[in-house]
Amino acid sequence: MFNVFPISGRIGCFRLTGWFRTCRVLNKKREGETQMIKAIFWDNDGVLVDTEGIFFKANSETLAGVGISLQWEQFEEISLRRGGSVLQLAAKPGTDAFYKLRRDRDALYAELLTCESPVIDGVRDMLETLRGKYVMGIVTSSGHEHFEIIHRQSGLLPYFQFVLTMKDCAHFKPHPEPYLKALALCGCAPEECLVIEDSPRGLASAVCAGIRAIVIPSQFTRGSAFPGAWRILKSVKELPAALEDLA
Repeated sequence: MFNVFPISGRIGCFRLTGWFRTCRVLNKKREGETQMIKAIFWDNDGVLVDTEGIFFKANSETLAGVGISLQWEQFEEISLRRGGSVLQLAAKPGTDAFYKLRRDRDALYAELLTCESPVIDGVRDMLETLRGKYVMGIVTSSGHEHFEIIHRQSGLLPYFQFVLTMKDCAHFKPHPEPYLKALALCGCAPEECLVIEDSPRGLASAVCAGIRAIVIPSQFTRGSAFPGAWRILKSVKELPAALEDLA
């Protein structure tokens, strides 16, 4: 399940700022086209499982231990939008102090996940409905260890043909590499695939890979802008109607 295929050629680096201008040329030739969807790539945190609040708690308590009060706005900007680490508020990345904070944070996050790993309402029923109709994979920038803890009891993994986590990619969202690797794994063309995301950086990754994306904002990303999204839904329960438009 965790094997990946190498991608040949150089993958350029994409910044979240101005990403839509950079990437829209990838989708221009498909405007107005209707293509049967064969594969669906799902983000994990905020789409399948409600873990973003737990990750905030782990970071907040870790930083509090060194006298820093983490504000939600800081976490949203640095972690959810940029894909960075809020631990940089306390220590310079690459230093021993930073690595110690990260180890402490990761250990606390793992502990919290064993107690709270809620599957988002409607997800299990939706995956059961889609089973066998599409190739499905999880594409996440989560660490592999934490991913395994999350899904040890979720019961969701049998619905998916492959999983890509942080350890499988040299670059993380909003870079397109995760979704380019997903394309290589499933063997489908970009126009035959659909991405389900909840964040601007995840959306950027999908669009830069040339794949249409549906955004289902989580409670933590509802205030964000999602330029380039093919469709924005209120709930995963609205997905069947959206898929019918692509049939």
